[in-house]
Amino acid sequence: MRKENKERNYQKRNKKDSQRLTKGNEKRSAKKETVYVGQEDTTSEDNFVFGHHATVEALQQGRGNKLFLQEDSRGDKVEELKNIAREQSVPVKWVPKQKLDLLSDRGVHQGVVLAITPYEYLTLDQLLEQAKSKTETPFFLILDSIEDPHNFGSILRTADASGVDGVIIPKHRAVGITPIVTKTSTGAVEYVPVARVTNLVQTVQQLKEQQFWVFGTDMKGTNFQSWNAKGSIALVIGNEGRGMSAGLKKEMDELLTIPMVGHVQSLNASVAAGLLMYQAFSQRQGG
Repeated sequence: MRKENKERNYQKRNKKDSQRLTKGNEKRSAKKETVYVGQEDTTSEDNFVFGHHATVEALQQGRGNKLFLQEDSRGDKVEELKNIAREQSVPVKWVPKQKLDLLSDRGVHQGVVLAITPYEYLTLDQLLEQAKSKTETPFFLILDSIEDPHNFGSILRTADASGVDGVIIPKHRAVGITPIVTKTSTGAVEYVPVARVTNLVQTVQQLKEQQFWVFGTDMKGTNFQSWNAKGSIALVIGNEGRGMSAGLKKEMDELLTIPMVGHVQSLNASVAAGLLMYQAFSQRQGG
């Protein structure tokens, strides 16, 4: 009899232990699900932008697929996003902050992430056609293997402000349009067309055939304040560390330099690009 009682007690303990383990696993699974990015929320084709300004611009350009808002977010900016999403028929989902952290790859998302259709780069021919439909003398910016997304985003922001008609980047060994680039540009990526090409040297040669003057930067170049930036022009900004490639430098019509009196020998790529873009802007606007 005692043996049977022991067996029954042993079975009861096993059953309770099993129930505790099952409940524990369910709790852990439920906890994970609060931050899981499920297939019902996103697709493999989705890209993401985050931050208020970048999200507003992407929504207004009709690129939104689904808007994710932090579940405790309130205020005028949230209402603005909801209204634009409603106008564009973009579904809105309230989610925990952890989910936004995952979608933005731990970026500063400000409580908002937007799933968007992938960015559509132009070809050089498309960029030329688009630019020449707006102006007889386009102004292009060529980025020679810029790698830092913050630099790229800042350059796009200044390009939009200074009237650049298009940006050209290489397909390889350079940053493309990423969520960080989009956020840093504060939405300028939606307004400045970007072409992606295989070979920058060939691209420059094609632009010259289209009567473009092509300018690069070099410490031994002409003072940029003497630069004649009128007409159809393309300005090349070199890599953050290596500068412009030797092959590309040979194709330049003129090399420009920004004089400096301090101890450093170079400026940040986005700062140098900004100075040169506004020098061109002041001339082209008749200033």
